[in-house]
Amino acid sequence: MALQLKKHEMPVQDPKIRAHNFDEVALGYDEDTAVAEAERCLHCKVPQCRKGCPVAIDIPTFIGKIKERDFDGAIATIKESNALPAICGRVCPQENQCEKHCILAKRGESVAIGRLERYVADRELAANKEVKPVERAADAQKVAVIGAGPSGLSCAGDLAKKGYDVTIFEALHKAGGVLSYGIPEFRLPKDTVVKKEIENIEKLGVKIEVDSVAGRLYTVDELMQEEGFDAVFIGTGAGLPRFQGIPGESLNGVYSANEFLTRCNLMKAYKFPEYATPIQVGKHVAVVGGGNVAMDAARTALRLGAEKVSIIYRRSEAEIPARAEEVGHAKEEGIDFQLLTNPIEVLGDENGWVKGLKCIRMELGEPDASGRRRPIPIEGSEFDMAMDTVIIAIGTGPNPIIAHTTPGLETTKRGNIAADEETCATSKEGVFAGGDIVTGAATVILAMGAGRKAAAAIDKYLQSKKK
Repeated sequence: MALQLKKHEMPVQDPKIRAHNFDEVALGYDEDTAVAEAERCLHCKVPQCRKGCPVAIDIPTFIGKIKERDFDGAIATIKESNALPAICGRVCPQENQCEKHCILAKRGESVAIGRLERYVADRELAANKEVKPVERAADAQKVAVIGAGPSGLSCAGDLAKKGYDVTIFEALHKAGGVLSYGIPEFRLPKDTVVKKEIENIEKLGVKIEVDSVAGRLYTVDELMQEEGFDAVFIGTGAGLPRFQGIPGESLNGVYSANEFLTRCNLMKAYKFPEYATPIQVGKHVAVVGGGNVAMDAARTALRLGAEKVSIIYRRSEAEIPARAEEVGHAKEEGIDFQLLTNPIEVLGDENGWVKGLKCIRMELGEPDASGRRRPIPIEGSEFDMAMDTVIIAIGTGPNPIIAHTTPGLETTKRGNIAADEETCATSKEGVFAGGDIVTGAATVILAMGAGRKAAAAIDKYLQSKKK
């Protein structure tokens, strides 16, 4: 049988229908399609795909098991390295990680590793298989994890499997971090995927305390000195929104993407009228930025009833940092892309509400420090766009609360916690940190990789303390 050089297509909702609902866009493979896709794997003598996986999943083995229809064996292989497979199968940028290194990609398209991971993970979640708690000694050492996002959940899961007594302290009223408040329902279902994955980590024996703001409820020192924790992992992410600093950003109708998506996802605005969440979406919405968060905000605004949504991005399409799949889905749904365009002022009416956006056209010059060509304003090219709502999605920074309440904890110039790249150890003994609080805003899987590294380092540290 001839080798198929193209991936099997992912079934999706019709764009005209999905643009008006919050149901998941990508529908997932069925069994026969998953097996057929697994059969495309070349089973290389020296597989390259694992090089691109931040949590080091044994990709060739799990794909081989799918080929044999040993789906239990496939998910067991994945779970040796990945605590949240149904999530990663949906939101990982596989095209820049595992699939980028796939040998088959030199001749055609890579094996759809992410879609296969999602298939076996979804299959297991649907079966509601019992997760047995890990037995731990009565005098097991205690570890506090601050933040129930991807890095914290990954770290906690690994430590629980090693027999530690782990408690996660989460500031919000629901665990998940960006998985719960940031990524929209149509990309990552909350009840059928996120909630179940977190429950599986709790079943290992991990305790999660929500509404617990570390730095206010307990400081890091209090957790160790008064609450009896032997080590602390800080995985608080990067949830502090950045703005452009242009006139009019304080007008009514201007949101950070964080606030907009949190109101929709965590505060259930997408379930109106069941939830009467206060959220303002006018007829014309501008989303400033070109990353995955900008795509999420734009597509969410469309589903909340906006007649026209425009992405305002200062570079060209070649430089857009969002996943190609997300850009493609946004275009299919009718999102307008205003490229090589930069806002210079938010325009308001006499009542303090947004009425428009003043922009300037850009051209690309020489590459800057990021390696991308620097956008340069074109003199005299200013123009106005009528807008009711403006959403700023140009990145986030670290919340300073932990750093400000932890003496001796070193931070970088940007306010991120300084930590060793391999061990996640900070300047303070027994305190480790990883994910976006260290690297700045990145991907879910990179944060999970840091959580795994930290768990291994914490284990080594605590074992050495026993001697």
